[in-house]
Amino acid sequence: MSAHPGDVLTVSELFRLCRDLVDIHQVRNWCQARGVALRVLSWPLSNFQNLSANDPTTTLTINVITSVGQFQRDLQNELTDEGIAAAEAEGRYRGRPPALNGARRDEVRTAFRDEGTSIAALARAHGVSRAVVRTALADLLPDQPS
Repeated sequence: MSAHPGDVLTVSELFRLCRDLVDIHQVRNWCQARGVALRVLSWPLSNFQNLSANDPTTTLTINVITSVGQFQRDLQNELTDEGIAAAEAEGRYRGRPPALNGARRDEVRTAFRDEGTSIAALARAHGVSRAVVRTALADLLPDQPS
């Protein structure tokens, strides 16, 4: 990115530009080193014309607001992790359950292996696609990666 003294870096929201507190300080330091003003359009930072200004009030405000933002992000991540753990404990995380499972899967495998029923016929009989049947038979099919 190319910038010259007196340029203004404008973003709609600070956390769109930066992922965390460390990034915010790095961007602010980058702006200060190049004489570039940092302007954020969203509340509560929209009242500041230059967030890269090196005065105590701006520094305090940046530290407080970014710390609160980081706290919110950490809480969101924690809640997301808890939700994923709860979903995994109930067995409903990582996609939908297989279309052929349990007794239906065993039935398809037996019909294919012992009776020589075709994949297409098995799919029609069980109301699933041929791909679902192939997945259930993966280890029984020749030349199939396991």
